Amino acid sequence: MKFWITILFLSLGLYLNAQEVKHEGKTYEIKKGKIFLEGKDVTDTFTKEEIEAFKVKIAKAKEEYDKVQKQEKEAKKLENQAKKAEKAQKKAEKELKRKEKAQSKFDKASKKLEDAQSKYEKLKKKGKLSPNDETKWLEKIEKLKENYDKSKKKLK
Repeated sequence: MKFWITILFLSLGLYLNAQEVKHEGKTYEIKKGKIFLEGKDVTDTFTKEEIEAFKVKIAKAKEEYDKVQKQEKEAKKLENQAKKAEKAQKKAEKELKRKEKAQSKFDKASKKLEDAQSKYEKLKKKGKLSPNDETKWLEKIEKLKENYDKSKKKLK
C-alpha cells in the first residue's frame, strides 16, 4: 500500500513538474522564459498580460509540485519511523520472551532443588540412607545447586 502511495505522489510530481500550459485548447511549453508551440517560439504573439498569466500558472504548478515533494518526504519519514518502531517492538518482544524463558528455568531449577533437599532431609531423618546413597544424594543436590545458580545468573 505504501508503495502505491509513493508511486502516486511521484507521478503527480512529475506531471506537475512539466512546464506545459494549456491555453485556448493548445498546449504551450515554457522554456527559459520563452513560450513554444509545437517547437516554435511564439512568445512575441502574446501580450504582456498573457505572458504574466502563463507565469502565474507555472508558479502555481511549481507550488503544487513543491507541496507534493514535501508530502513525499513526510510520507517517507513516517514510513521510516514506522519501520524503526516495528523493529524496536520486535526487539522488545524478543527480550521479553528471553526473560520469561529465564524465569521459567529459574523456577524449575529452584523447585527441583527444594524437592531434592526436602527428600534428602526426610530420608536422612528416617535413617534410610546408606553411605553410598548419601553420597549420591549430595552429588545430585550439588548439581541442582549449580543449575540453580546458572539460571539465577541468566535471570539477571
